[in-house]
Amino acid sequence: MAAVLEPYIYEGGIHKHSLILELLEDLGGYLVQKTPASTEVTLVMLIPKKDVSLVEELCKKLLGKLTPAPLTGTEIAVVSPTLASHHLPHSACDVAEFLRRGGANTNMIGLARGMGRRVALSADYERKLINEHDVAVFSFGTFKDCIINKKPKLFEGIDIPIIVTGGPDLRTEDVPGADMYVGGIGRVAHRMRKGPELDAMDVLNEKVGEIINLKRERISKDPLVVLPARLMKEVQEQIPDIHDVLTPAPITLQLDGMRVKLPFAEYHEAIGNIEFDEGFRLSDIANITPSKMKDYVLIKIKRRSEVGSTI
Repeated sequence: MAAVLEPYIYEGGIHKHSLILELLEDLGGYLVQKTPASTEVTLVMLIPKKDVSLVEELCKKLLGKLTPAPLTGTEIAVVSPTLASHHLPHSACDVAEFLRRGGANTNMIGLARGMGRRVALSADYERKLINEHDVAVFSFGTFKDCIINKKPKLFEGIDIPIIVTGGPDLRTEDVPGADMYVGGIGRVAHRMRKGPELDAMDVLNEKVGEIINLKRERISKDPLVVLPARLMKEVQEQIPDIHDVLTPAPITLQLDGMRVKLPFAEYHEAIGNIEFDEGFRLSDIANITPSKMKDYVLIKIKRRSEVGSTI
């Protein structure tokens, strides 16, 4: 039986952080993302549950901080009706940042036709791009009527869970099509730094975590053929060009796959031919398609029920 992996973020000095990476490899865990910054480093990791205490002990010796990161291994779309300065809810940037602190990778998406609530629409391309993510967080404004009666039409064609943020205190069932509503996060002209604002952000992270856990539970009932974290390691070992990619998170994990930030036309065959010790190739167990984001490679791993006894 595969080990249960727990998501954590390490923050500390870059000096001797390689000791953590060596221990993680010995324990059978995975490094999801490494972000060095001057003399500091941030490591997003998946650690075997039974061995978390060993990593905690080493982190204390290195004077670093290890904290749970429940959103690790997810990619979340933070959607605003438009990025125009007169309409963008300024809290959208803070929403994206707080979700990243929970371990998620976030992409901010401004819809092409959001100027004015009566003409706010989303293009087919935008809907497909949003659907490539695990969860969509729609950042709306401060007007109750707008949130309840006008903007929900932006949810049409969105197949992933939808979380809505806004200023008014509303119930989820008041917002048609939303899976969750979080109030207290409306359009403001400053960074979200006040006590009530930070409390609302904490609630948002908690609610997103609940939605993510529900998706994880559904996946566990019909597991993926391989873990996305394991596939990430195989890509790193068998597609060496990924190490030359300078964009943040060259391999972005999702709950059921990943986005590999290499050109689809040049690399999809090589990625499909990635071999596993069990004797199968990636093309046997996953759907490999061009992403709507810069023509990257989008990989969705199949469930065990989809491949049957052939694997």
